[in-house]
Amino acid sequence: MMSQGNSDVTAGLDALTDCAAANDLPFTPGQAKACTVREVLDRVGGKWSIGILVAASQGPVRFTELERHIEGISRRMLTLTLRNLERDGLLDRTVYPTVPPKVEYTATPIALELYESLVALTSWAERHRNTIAAARAAYDQAHGTS
Repeated sequence: MMSQGNSDVTAGLDALTDCAAANDLPFTPGQAKACTVREVLDRVGGKWSIGILVAASQGPVRFTELERHIEGISRRMLTLTLRNLERDGLLDRTVYPTVPPKVEYTATPIALELYESLVALTSWAERHRNTIAAARAAYDQAHGTS
């Protein structure tokens, strides 16, 4: 149960769910802000974005290096994610005039600012992945799901 002192948290969460009604223009200032925050969090917290941003924060990285480093990502998904991160100002793409062309991605200053948070999040996930897997298995067994 939430205390009365935290009612502003509930209001903030309600504003996030209001984004679903994006066709109901005009937005209130709170709705527009919440939609922007949600979109940013969706992008930087996406399945593939974290690995790409962590890798690019270490220095320039090439497409093939990312492809090898990020387990399970397809070439198409890597391309789309890189484009979106570049569009959002989180990556810089540099094309060198060689044959074949050499392309490198580097983290921008705002991505470097985000880096410590991403490392903390990935470290937390690594530390707790076995505990979470065990909890899921126990839940599934108790509830007859698989």
